[in-house]
Amino acid sequence: MTTDPRARSFDAAAARYAAARPSYPQTLLDAVESLTGRPLSGARVADIGAGTGLGTVLLDGRGARVVAVEPGDGMAAEFRRSLPSVPLVRGDGDRLPLADASFDLLTYAQAWHWTDPSRSVPEALRVLRPGGALALWWNDSDASVGWIAGQDARMRRFLGADDSPYDPEVRFRRLPAGLHFGNRRLPWSRRVPMDVHLANISSYSDFLVRGETAVDAFLACEREQLAACFPDGTVEERYVVSLSVAIR
Repeated sequence: MTTDPRARSFDAAAARYAAARPSYPQTLLDAVESLTGRPLSGARVADIGAGTGLGTVLLDGRGARVVAVEPGDGMAAEFRRSLPSVPLVRGDGDRLPLADASFDLLTYAQAWHWTDPSRSVPEALRVLRPGGALALWWNDSDASVGWIAGQDARMRRFLGADDSPYDPEVRFRRLPAGLHFGNRRLPWSRRVPMDVHLANISSYSDFLVRGETAVDAFLACEREQLAACFPDGTVEERYVVSLSVAIR
């Protein structure tokens, strides 16, 4: 995978990642089944860049026969604590430690952007059986919601990023060439305590590589900003999952 230090920043915050990061809606799994044309139950699935297992546990719950692939020490340790019965092998999307033509489905939950497509695409095609599928998905905050747009703008300023609002269609525009993807966008939401919401932000890679003092100060200001929107201390986070599926 990429040598970007942000890619391995999660290892030091794996427990926080597992506790605070959002999962995915069941409609995502329905859409994967629709786009692949087959049920997940009984399918041989490799979840690549599985992290702490947020996507893996859902696939396992649908009856898929899942193997997880994860490069990071901290994330792999957290995965083994939460999903001890699911096989986990160490590796990454650019060098899959999997046999040729051995899987019906490869999934990359929040993980494809850490790969080098010039390597990860051939690797995916090597490992997939004929007719197998590659599924890529991301959770993005729904910036059509006013308070989320405001928070996104404050985060961009803090990180020194481009001030233009995030365009969710960018996920589809950046898909690897040469594969024919079917795409879906799936809205969903969750309600969490303020502390969980702020811990989720602090688990973003851009925040993990910033100084702790600066991040703590930013989060304290966010707590004050959000208290006016959510006086009971419960934040309603709204997301859109961008899903892309290509058949081998």
